[in-house]
Amino acid sequence: MPDLDSQAFWAELQAHRIVLQRCATCDRRRFPAMPSCPYCGHPDWRSEEISGTGTVFSYIVVHRTFDAAFTADLPYTIATVDLDGGGRIAARIDGTPSIDAKAVAVFVDHPEWTELRFRIVEES
Repeated sequence: MPDLDSQAFWAELQAHRIVLQRCATCDRRRFPAMPSCPYCGHPDWRSEEISGTGTVFSYIVVHRTFDAAFTADLPYTIATVDLDGGGRIAARIDGTPSIDAKAVAVFVDHPEWTELRFRIVEES
């Protein structure tokens, strides 16, 4: 369920846009949304639409779920992606990841919400 800080992020995902906060003082991007910068503590920020590209920092393969609703999806992979331009985000990822693999955002529409996933970009 979206809260006061995250509701704008989820609304933008429904429009297939990724919008994150960037600190107005230290200029660092942050995720998840929060009332002040975790790096310098300043409360001012601006919204920034990002491309949704980055590289895999880390990943895990899930073999047992915490919620039975995801049993049919097993196994699936969760990755942390270092976003181009700054910031890091965790999301499900499609394809076979490796550390430093290129990834791109994918939007998965559900009846009442939109999920942000990533997919591995196969380099030629």
